[in-house]
Formats: sequence, structure tokens, C-alpha cells
Amino acid sequence: MGFSQSFFAARFGFTERDLEAYLSEALSSGGEYADLYFEYLATSSIGIDEGIVKSASQGVELGVGVRVLTGERTGYAYSDDLSPEKIRKAARVAARIARGPSAAVKTGFEEARKHNLYPVLRGTHETGLAERVDLVKRADAAARAADARVFQVQARYADSLREVLIASSDGRLSYDRQPMARFNVSVLAREGDGVPQPGHSGGGGRVAIDYFLGEKSPESFACEAVRQAIVQLDAVASPAGEMTVVLGPGWPGILLHEAVGHGLEADFNRKGVSAFSGRIGQQVASPLCTVIDDGAIGQRRGSLNVDDEGTPTQRNVLIENGILRGYLHDQLAARLMKSRSTGSGRRESYQHIPMPRMTNTFMLAGQSDPQEIIRSVPKGVYCTSFGGGSVDITSGNFVFTATESYLIEDGKITRPLRGASLIGNGPEALKYVSMVGNDLQLDQGIGICSKEGQHIPVGVGIPTVKIDRMTVGGTAA
Repeated sequence: MGFSQSFFAARFGFTERDLEAYLSEALSSGGEYADLYFEYLATSSIGIDEGIVKSASQGVELGVGVRVLTGERTGYAYSDDLSPEKIRKAARVAARIARGPSAAVKTGFEEARKHNLYPVLRGTHETGLAERVDLVKRADAAARAADARVFQVQARYADSLREVLIASSDGRLSYDRQPMARFNVSVLAREGDGVPQPGHSGGGGRVAIDYFLGEKSPESFACEAVRQAIVQLDAVASPAGEMTVVLGPGWPGILLHEAVGHGLEADFNRKGVSAFSGRIGQQVASPLCTVIDDGAIGQRRGSLNVDDEGTPTQRNVLIENGILRGYLHDQLAARLMKSRSTGSGRRESYQHIPMPRMTNTFMLAGQSDPQEIIRSVPKGVYCTSFGGGSVDITSGNFVFTATESYLIEDGKITRPLRGASLIGNGPEALKYVSMVGNDLQLDQGIGICSKEGQHIPVGVGIPTVKIDRMTVGGTAA
């Protein structure tokens, strides 16, 4: 599809000459580089609570962000009005912020190559309300039927379709159509007069509603949420102290994302504030650890055909056999660090500047059998799911709450635990990895990453991993 058939050209009448004119306006006060980010976002959601559909919404947002770069200075302005005069006004504002040596706009655009990671079969507004209502009702019914101890069920389906157009002063032109859908179920279960225990499950990705009509059905998410809640009814207080920790496959990769991944984003390393700054080529983890960030996996939540600066996404090896190999770069970090973009420039919307961010971040599988890993632990904790946490990028120190964990005794998984948290240091924790399972899993598609007030969808993953030394916070006497 050529530019003339793209969404913004067809809907708003944009031409390549218009884009060149807006970029020239952006560089009118000088500047080394400028780009335009056009966005049209259609969203919808529906939720059920106490067996009643209580919320439903549908909306559209659109606008353009104009960025000008001069050295480390960024001029940024945006408009939610796509009229020519408003776009030019935003360009002039960005230009005044980032004054500097003048650069010319390259005449003629070259359309960026891109993947086809998420072909869209049906758009958001092509889905009937009845189909969405049916999904949440099915989840509610399945959760209540699964166990009589469940007394509260909430389910929510949300989807969006984002159209983007990115044009830059160095002659690059990209456009993309990005679907997203997510289904979530939350339940509360109680035994007699005991304390209610929660369970959560969900998933999705760069998919349409049809994705939830197969194996990833409302019933599957509902039953998983109920299972988690019922497990917690029999949980005992977690022990505390330094011990062996085993991370289960899949969603526990969120610990890798937070405790290690953020420290590998180039803006932190350019400023020298990351625990990984200046350590390219050094051993930063156990030789068993290879960490990848890959934004080019089909239909994954963190995937993009092109990033939010128009650069095609790719597979980036961050840590290879324990050796730090590289950082995640956007255009600005790449310019200042004399490198190249890794397809990692991401933003929440047209109202935000792009910055280096993760896409789908995971550790590659190893050689060990997961059961063998468990059998090798005389006493420890096995964690299969995490909730909230916090990380200090400069030191790498982290604290994470385990929402589902178990005691390992004499090489066997025994009692479920309540109140367990993991406390440690990202780079240090990786040094104590002694076994890596052959069972790599990516998460179900629920991840949201926050950085400097911007929230974006991401994916995480990990195989079963044994960490010989880590501090476990608990409440057992």
C-alpha cells in the first residue's frame, strides 16, 4: 500500500508535500532533526460486576506530536487538531524550544520497510456490542460455577485500533495499523468467615476479539482466576530470610523486566545513572543467562511493526551468556552515543516524547528439566506470579510482591505461601542463577510498563530459573 492509500492520506488528505512543509516549519529556527507523529486511536471497553454489565465505553482520540532535536535539547509540541494551521503552530513552538544550527528537510520520502506482525481482520468498531457482552457474561458464569466459595467476579474486555503516521526530516516515512485487545477476570473467594482471597487472570495481544473465541476463552481465564484464589485460601505465612528462590516460567519474567531491563535502556546509560553504565563487554550475569528484547514477534502485546519513531523493530541481544552486549536505543540516544536505533523508541501517545523502552523482554531457555530444578532445592521458595514492585535504576535494588508462591521442602513443592516478597539487586541476582529450565514461556499478554509517567504495553517471559541466594521477605514468626 502506497502513502496515498494510507489512513491519514485517505481520511485527512495529507500529501508528502504537506509533511515536508510541516517539517520545514519545525526546523525554521534551526535544529538537527525533526519528526512528526500522527495518531488516530479508537477504543472500546465493557465490564461486568456482580453479574451486571456496569460499564461500557467507546471513543476516539487523534492528534499530532512535533519533535525537534538539537544536541541533547528536545523541542516538543502537540495538537489535537489536525488542521494545517494548528500543525504548523505546533511545529513553530517545538522549533522555538530547540533552537540550534539549521538542518534542511530531505526532499522526497522513503517508506520504511516493516513487518506484518498483526494483520487486522476486524477493526474495533466492526465488532458488535452483543459479542463483547457475551464474552464478559461467559467469564462471570464460568467463575461462579467453578467453586461455590467464589462470591465476587469482575470481568472486563477492552480493545483498540491505533493508526499512526511518522515522517522525519531525514526522509523516512512509516505508517502502521496497530490492534490491541485484552481480557481480564478478577475474583474473590472466601472459606466460611475467613479473609477473602483474590485471584486474577487475563491475556491478549495485538489481536482482535476473535482471539478470545478459541483456546484463550473467557472460561479459561475465569477458571485460572478461581484457581489462584482457592490456592490462597490454604496458604500459610511466608518464611523470611536469605534462601534459594525458583522462578516459574512466564509472567515471573516481570522481575527480569523491572530489575534488569530498565537498567539496559540507553537514556539511563547515556546519563551514567544505571547499574549497567559503561559495562558493555563485561560479565554482568551468570553464564547461563541470555536476555533478549524482541519487538518483532507476531501478535505479541509488546510487538510493533515499526517503533514510534518509524524504525522497524528487531531482536536485540542485551546479555549473552552473562556478557553485556548492548543497550536499547531510540533516535536521540543513538545520536548522542554514536550508535544506531534498535527500534526501541516508544511513546504512550502523540502527547508524549519517545524514549528508549522495552518491547518483549525475556531470558532464553536453558538445558535443565524444570522438575530437576525443584528436586535440587532442599529448602526454598517457588514463585509463579508477581504483583506490584519497585526498582531503583541507579543501584538495581528491587522489591517485588509474589501473588502466588510455594514452599519447597526436600526437593518438593509443598504448601502455598502468603505474604512473600523478593528483595535484592538485579545485576547481583543474575550472578546467582545456577540452573535455567528448558521451558521458556512468554506471558499471556497483560503487561503494562511505566516510565516517567508514560504507560505502554509490553511482554515478558522467562523459563524456570533457580537463584541460589535471594532475600525473601515474609510474615512467618
